[in-house]
Amino acid sequence: MSGDGAVTGPVGGRDPGARPRALVVDDERPLVGIVSSYLEREGFEVFAAYDGEQAVEVARELRPDVIVLDLMLPGIDGIEACRRIRSFTDVYILMLSAKAEETDKIVGLSTGADDYLTKPFSPGELVARVRALLRRPRTDTRGRDEARRFGALELDPGAREVRLDGRPVELTRLEFDLLETLSAEPRVAFTRRRLLERAWGEHWFGDEHVVDVHVANLRRKLGDAAAEQRYITTVRGIGYRLAG
Repeated sequence: MSGDGAVTGPVGGRDPGARPRALVVDDERPLVGIVSSYLEREGFEVFAAYDGEQAVEVARELRPDVIVLDLMLPGIDGIEACRRIRSFTDVYILMLSAKAEETDKIVGLSTGADDYLTKPFSPGELVARVRALLRRPRTDTRGRDEARRFGALELDPGAREVRLDGRPVELTRLEFDLLETLSAEPRVAFTRRRLLERAWGEHWFGDEHVVDVHVANLRRKLGDAAAEQRYITTVRGIGYRLAG
């Protein structure tokens, strides 16, 4: 593990067979050491950062495959660090927090985190969640890459672009994958579990209601109020569908 967030080894032009990179960000150094040792045993090349600014700097330089990011950090907190990191990379982000309140979970996920884990946790569970994130496939659009239009909303699966009234809409990877899944079969009602399997991968485990958080983010970015539901419709007792 690199010390104090220092970057070691080649940064650009990574060998396709290289070990996956993990960045662990927490101001509790003993915790960073424990998490790092578990990830190293799983074959990861692990780097560390101990505050929010350092996390952004190292993430920009290293382009890790996954970031374990604490919510409460000195300097800029994990929420702001996540926002900044999301401005230049779609890396998988697992947010950590000592807080268990639902609002903190929602805020963490709304900034672009892929998953959320509350302290205290077992290192084994953290590693399992990291592995589940990395196993999650990108949405398969082979044979389905034609642009799709739903009123003012247009989605191009091949280019992974979304436009609303001709203007681009910036979505996270998960938000795009959810919208792509729903738009591939408009008017089909997807359960939360099925959406998890399609967008997160069948090996993902955790609270199914994480889907609700990302759907709420999608609606906000599409200007689709929950009461209006022009695009994403709630199917009570089941899940969601795209209004075709």
